[in-house]
Amino acid sequence: MTQLALVIDLNVCVGCHACVTSCKEWNTSGVAGTMSDLRPYDADPTGTFFNRVQTFEVGEYPNTQTVHFPKSCLHCEDPPCVPVCPTGASYKRAEDGIVLVDYDKCIGCKYCSWACPYGARELDEKQRVMKKCTLCVDRIYDMGLPPSERRPACVMACPTSARLFGDVHDPESEVSKAIRDRAGYALMPEWGTHPANHYLPRRRTEMKIEAEELTRVDNPLKVDGKLPKPARKDPALDDVTSW
Repeated sequence: MTQLALVIDLNVCVGCHACVTSCKEWNTSGVAGTMSDLRPYDADPTGTFFNRVQTFEVGEYPNTQTVHFPKSCLHCEDPPCVPVCPTGASYKRAEDGIVLVDYDKCIGCKYCSWACPYGARELDEKQRVMKKCTLCVDRIYDMGLPPSERRPACVMACPTSARLFGDVHDPESEVSKAIRDRAGYALMPEWGTHPANHYLPRRRTEMKIEAEELTRVDNPLKVDGKLPKPARKDPALDDVTSW
């Protein structure tokens, strides 16, 4: 069975939010839209997002690191949001493993958001239905797009290629190879939801600093007596310039 998913490389994510804004732009005008924003410029703005980037520091000073952690629906293979839905609005597609919400059936009861251990579902305050990442299902199957563009908007927008997309059940896919070769892991496996999305861990990069790089070398033009100066008899700027 096909299981489409994202693999996110935390080692190269720079927290630029390109994935967040591109997701918002594509989906608010697509079949998953609208994605409402209420009071966007007030002190307590609210809005609906399919994808968010959380940024935090790890470690203790002075050995700290900044981690950017993108998070969206993980399209679990055993999604707890599906069985708790009283109307059957939440469902998992058999053909590709994508978890979706049928807005015509959703009553906005929030049961699915309470069941989701990842906080990946949000209530659209305008439409009063639950919304979540769809893996851009309206885009990845659009035959009107070139094959290279039949990928989620967030994957297309990432400037560092931190987001990969493909079938994690295909051992020869790009995402499966990345998980296998670079120690990919699922988020919070203890919940038994078997998330399809995976993360690639941060990797320590060794920096080699040469001894001469630690010695400060002044610009010779800034050393006293070395800065070129015009002679007193030379014309001034006002004499040679027409303002």
